[in-house]
Amino acid sequence: MSNIRNIRILFALRFFSSLIPAYVIERLYWEERGMSIQMVVYTEIIFALTIVLLEVPTGVIADKWGRKKMLVLSALLGCCEFLILIVATEFWHFALVVFLAGISRSASSGSENALLYDTLMQQGKVSHFEKLLGRLNACDLLSAILAALCGSLLAGKFGLELNYWLSLVSSGIALMLAFLLIEPLRCADGMDAEEAIPFKTYVTASLRFFRKNSNVSLVMLSGMVTGASMSYVEEFWQLYASRLGTPVYFFGVLSSVIMLLQLPGNLLAYALLRRISYKRLIVFITAIITIGFLCVSIRHDDIGLAAMLLICLFSGVMQPLASGYLHHRIDSNMRATIDSFQSLGENVLSTFAGLGFGYFAARYDVFGGYGFIALLCFASFVWFVCASRRIKQM
Repeated sequence: MSNIRNIRILFALRFFSSLIPAYVIERLYWEERGMSIQMVVYTEIIFALTIVLLEVPTGVIADKWGRKKMLVLSALLGCCEFLILIVATEFWHFALVVFLAGISRSASSGSENALLYDTLMQQGKVSHFEKLLGRLNACDLLSAILAALCGSLLAGKFGLELNYWLSLVSSGIALMLAFLLIEPLRCADGMDAEEAIPFKTYVTASLRFFRKNSNVSLVMLSGMVTGASMSYVEEFWQLYASRLGTPVYFFGVLSSVIMLLQLPGNLLAYALLRRISYKRLIVFITAIITIGFLCVSIRHDDIGLAAMLLICLFSGVMQPLASGYLHHRIDSNMRATIDSFQSLGENVLSTFAGLGFGYFAARYDVFGGYGFIALLCFASFVWFVCASRRIKQM
């Protein structure tokens, strides 16, 4: 019963963690308070660097001392973010917020997937991991869609700040739900997980795992590039739509469509893997995403916006695909640590992408920034095609 309860709580936790109406008007709110595109990019880099520094340490802590504790910490910091944003007026206020958000993301990224997989392992249902992870992501997206629709309407009628108060309430509910989680039993030959692997060997053992499993590293790299690229769709679509002359009251619908299009991929990833190999699926997805970003950067009209929506449709497959490929091949005692390396790599790439995006956006507006993302995706596509030829099974 505790295992079933855990999964139900995870769904509820995802729902309220994503029920954040502030996100639909976030960039407009920040711009209204004096934040330029380049300043926003600087905060994105601070966010990514925070995760780079803390992702693996928080993963090790989650493996040694419990995934639930890290999820509670993540939810607590989420509440702190909105408390600060309500009164934020200076760049350092926003920088502090993204710093706390980076710690929050680091604490939850590996912990949640590890807790889900170990919960399923106790039930003997690890084959359902991709399906349930996809459904969790779908719950995440549906909650965000609801928040976006409500947020745009409320912002138009009552101003931007109300959305931040509502987001604080939702974050508080998520914090209470995190306390209700039950830590799954993790044993290795009768030993407690903390005794099984000394603290100092976690990182070296994880690096050794990726070195010995080049197929896993290659799949992870493709997932990382897709995730890093998608972050710039999620963060800057508002400015892109604004440059095309899209009315603000339409932003809620557009935000909902962007998230809704990611649902099919998340829900059907496990079914696609039964019919198509990992290699062919990744090649196809990365090719479509590369062409999509190229079109977004070149076409400054509705065709470019349609290409952005196409990217969202195909990107939804990658996260459950890459996470499932990884988790089926790692040991429970290091699950959160190794999973954290995926987020670590994604944020290293996001930092690099942020530098390029900010540079070209400053010169050619947001369109130039997306041109750089297209180049990054193309390089990843070529690398995967060439490197996968040397791997017999994938």
